[in-house]
Amino acid sequence: MSHRAAIGRPGLFWLLRPKIRTRLNRARSDEGRFFKAGLLGFVGLFFWALIFTVIFRMLLYFRSTQGIGDLLAGKLLGLAFLTFLMILVLSNVITALSTFFLADDLELIVAAPVDPVKVYAARLVETIVDSSWMVVLLSVPLLAAYGIVYAASWRFYALAVGTVIPFLVVPAVLGTATTLVLVNVFPARRTRDLLALVALFGAAGVVALFRLLRPERLMRPEEFRSLVDFVTVLRTPTSPWLPSEWAAEGLMSCLNGACEAFPFLFLWSTAAALFVLGAWLHALRFDSGFNRAQEGSERREGRVRSRWLDRLLAKARPTTRVLVAKEIRVFFRDTTQWSQLILLGVLVAVYVYNITVLPLHTGERVSFFLINVVSFLNLGLAGFVIAAIAARFVFPAMSLEGRMLWLLRSSPLDVRTLFWAKYWVGTVPLLVIALPLIVLTDVVLKASPFVLALTTVTMIGVTFAVTALALGFGALYPNFETENVAEIPTSFGGLLFMMAAVMYLGGVVTLEAWPVYLVVASRAGRGEAHATVLPLVLGIAAAAALTALATALPLRAGVRRVSSLEA
Repeated sequence: MSHRAAIGRPGLFWLLRPKIRTRLNRARSDEGRFFKAGLLGFVGLFFWALIFTVIFRMLLYFRSTQGIGDLLAGKLLGLAFLTFLMILVLSNVITALSTFFLADDLELIVAAPVDPVKVYAARLVETIVDSSWMVVLLSVPLLAAYGIVYAASWRFYALAVGTVIPFLVVPAVLGTATTLVLVNVFPARRTRDLLALVALFGAAGVVALFRLLRPERLMRPEEFRSLVDFVTVLRTPTSPWLPSEWAAEGLMSCLNGACEAFPFLFLWSTAAALFVLGAWLHALRFDSGFNRAQEGSERREGRVRSRWLDRLLAKARPTTRVLVAKEIRVFFRDTTQWSQLILLGVLVAVYVYNITVLPLHTGERVSFFLINVVSFLNLGLAGFVIAAIAARFVFPAMSLEGRMLWLLRSSPLDVRTLFWAKYWVGTVPLLVIALPLIVLTDVVLKASPFVLALTTVTMIGVTFAVTALALGFGALYPNFETENVAEIPTSFGGLLFMMAAVMYLGGVVTLEAWPVYLVVASRAGRGEAHATVLPLVLGIAAAAALTALATALPLRAGVRRVSSLEA
């Protein structure tokens, strides 16, 4: 493409204004905006208060430790920023694919006489907002806890804002540059191989970084040969060449009264230099990358998958077979969906690893009672993992139909058949994840056969209910106009689903907790066995009834919602 004219070029605000006005108009036209804002504000304040309380108490405990309290606080802040950096890089790589190459308005912007640097700056701002808002919200209670514990002045909070801004720019530039390079390297396979490669490297990076850091060592000082070795590990920077360490070092120096300027200058200069390099790379390779990103990928018939589905659904009705095959094809066609399976596997592996390093064995044999109680409480954590997966893969199911939903509604297809097809396509993979997750963790913890059987059966019911909640809320609060599938779970409906799922999980765990406690206590010699039968039957029956309601009601509400839409 030819260079744009230098006269009369639109500015940065002109490029950002359509996005801003679209979001403002969408918010104003929403009839329930006040209710949504109030609910979102309440949930946000609750989680802020929870995070603030945890960090605040940890910092108070650290400061009460003479000699190493400030070192522990600095190490905690460095690990927090390092975690944020890891999340931001991967999030920006995936988000940049949509903002820089797959957005619907890119054809107009590319054809307009706009300075490429301004286009890059505008898209970079949009990428930062879409990929970093969660990290910004999490950093508020974190930094506020540090400021209050250390009785910092207003200068600390000003420096915190000045630190977060370049800290967000660095991974955004690196992520967009990585996406630009990969789009130019893999033109024919388009985004499928691109995101698969990104997810693979991201998964490998998560595992390698987690194992290299070995944060559990800081909770076990007895593993070090002496106190000097322990203090040396605390004083050693976790990653001296990463911006997370510069941000933590600068803020901690300000909290300790020194306020060293070098870490802030280093962070800002690095962000500025990377922005210049990113703009240069954008002006050099964006046109070719954008053209190649529009190319179609090679077609694959998937005959092996079709034969497998035909055998599995041989006795089902033809409409059911067709709908299930459509759902599977849509899932594998959308690379932002299936490529995250690699990351999902890594997160599950890290979850199981965290169970293995629980400090349950500390020199004395842990009682039978404690092991089984921890194994049962693990049911809630595993259920929350399944709910988070359902929010990402099952909740957007109806929204992915998009504007083509009218075609299904105008056909003689029963809405219940469509719902059941989506329900089973979402339930079976979640069962494949949930059952090994709960069984492996119980085996690692050496739980009793009773707890193993109860948690396994309960997890099956939880999976059925959570899938129904995700599909039902996804139908009640669809988002047919989004350009990025990753934005659907973070919508208002996604928040309501997570709240409902957490309440349901809390209800199930609460109903079964007391009967399980009585059974485990009786087997550990702390109670009578005959007094546990009735509470156990009542607790399991109540949990089963709650599961049945959580499965039937959302599905029925979702069917009514889709049936009420105009064809």
